[in-house]
Amino acid sequence: MPTCTSSRAKCKAWSCHTLGHENAGWVESFGDGAEGQGLEVGDAVVVFGGWGCGHCSFCLGGKEQMCDTFRWGGMGPEGGYAEYLLVPSIRHLLPAGGLDPVLAAPLTDAALTPYAAVKKTLPHLTAGTSAVLIGAGGLGQYGVQFLKLLSPAKVVVVESDPDKRALAKTLGADVVVDPHRDSALDAIQVESGENGAAVVLDFVGVDSTMALGSAVLGRGGLFVLVGLAGGTVPFSFLGLAPEAMLTSSNWGSRNELAEVLALARSVDLVSTIERFPLSEINEVFDRLDRGRITGRAVLVP
Repeated sequence: MPTCTSSRAKCKAWSCHTLGHENAGWVESFGDGAEGQGLEVGDAVVVFGGWGCGHCSFCLGGKEQMCDTFRWGGMGPEGGYAEYLLVPSIRHLLPAGGLDPVLAAPLTDAALTPYAAVKKTLPHLTAGTSAVLIGAGGLGQYGVQFLKLLSPAKVVVVESDPDKRALAKTLGADVVVDPHRDSALDAIQVESGENGAAVVLDFVGVDSTMALGSAVLGRGGLFVLVGLAGGTVPFSFLGLAPEAMLTSSNWGSRNELAEVLALARSVDLVSTIERFPLSEINEVFDRLDRGRITGRAVLVP
């Protein structure tokens, strides 16, 4: 059960690569040596997509997503935009544990990535602090929920789309701000409190959002860049609040995916998805290009 993102299948006259890195489904068969390890044919499973070599220090430390990116399912090996997905090791499969694979597929990245990012911020989010989350799209919507579930912080969401601002509010955001308003910076600073934001999570990552985030970040605060839009922000001693920190967050680990799945089973974690048959993949890509998917589109073979 693959989740559709905005990437298109990479096809040339002489080759075609199948994308799709957010996957869940049912075990069809096992290769040699994979049987008898806790799963059976027909079991519903969730696929951890950060496939690593299994031997480097990152993999042995439980962070396979930090291994070579082109080992990831859908990046190097064939991905899930297909009727079947070949998974290279049983260690990449987690039991769905009662979760519908259609709902579980987006959890493998759209939920896992913000979960891992939010975990980095928790030491900064004590009572009375504020977190500014920029971008309430497919990942940011989960980010809002994890901030409210895991921290006592006031959550300020910055989002230009009015429908996504409204959704962020229903997901628990304390304040929503339209960044296109002339007074947006002032509004965010007021809502963040006199000490500024303890945490900024940027799920967009363009120059303007990074500039906004660094402007509202408080002393000793943490700016976590999640968005892949390629933006930059000047880093200098006087350009940021004293002892403020900038870091990125790269997907999440298999263990963190297990934590996300456990949360999804125990709390009412909202997944904003639309289901489509695999045969409509090109129409889904067109809707993604036009910004017509609010959360995640899940392709069902």
